[in-house]
Amino acid sequence: MNANVSDEGCAPNGPQRNEGEKPTSRKTSASAKAGSAAWLIAALLVLSAIPLAAGAFRLTQLAGGAAITPANARFFAAPLPVVVHIVSASVYALLGAFQFAPRLRWRWPGWHRAAGRLLVGCGLLVGLSGLWMTLFYPGANGTGGLLYALRLLFGSAMVVSIVLGFTTIRHGDVRGHRAWMLRGYAIGLGAGTQALTLMAGELIAGPPSERSRALLMGAGWMINLAVAEWIIRKQRPIPRSSASFFGGNA
Repeated sequence: MNANVSDEGCAPNGPQRNEGEKPTSRKTSASAKAGSAAWLIAALLVLSAIPLAAGAFRLTQLAGGAAITPANARFFAAPLPVVVHIVSASVYALLGAFQFAPRLRWRWPGWHRAAGRLLVGCGLLVGLSGLWMTLFYPGANGTGGLLYALRLLFGSAMVVSIVLGFTTIRHGDVRGHRAWMLRGYAIGLGAGTQALTLMAGELIAGPPSERSRALLMGAGWMINLAVAEWIIRKQRPIPRSSASFFGGNA
């Protein structure tokens, strides 16, 4: 904005910026936020890499007619649930990471809303297909009652979180929407953290038993949820009037 200078050459009251000067503090803050978002997105994509690679390998086995073994027989007997789970989880993990970019949300709100609707559908498919496989696939080797219960618990929690994330934004609660969607995404990304907890557990204590494997996998979900809750607590209050921007009815 040009400075308002009178004909006599006197500047108005208050400090003025030179004509070529830029609001450096605001620009620095925006740059810092953009840099933080970029690092977060990169970390989420890296965390997703291991389960996505395992999912791609599983799809290759199913499509290529790999040898049927006791470990994969259940997938060949009923391939649809695992295919739905892998495809929807891939979209959910990759597309969901970019929902953490503030510039995308504010510059292209239509993209944010469209991507959000797709993520709701994919997230529900991830959770429901995971629950179906837990309930109806024969248990894999090393899967006991504790891991069975944990899968049911966190699978159900993911579905509930996504449903609440959708309903809260429809009622104009942007902060609640972000919190519940973040919790659902944290649970959905549990497989990436579980690869790290299982690796760490084996390095420290050797091959895990049935019980310790369940505990290490549960720790992966809990770590993600703890980080999600920390992020939620740090969020600034959002006025309800912003709900229309995010697609709410308020």
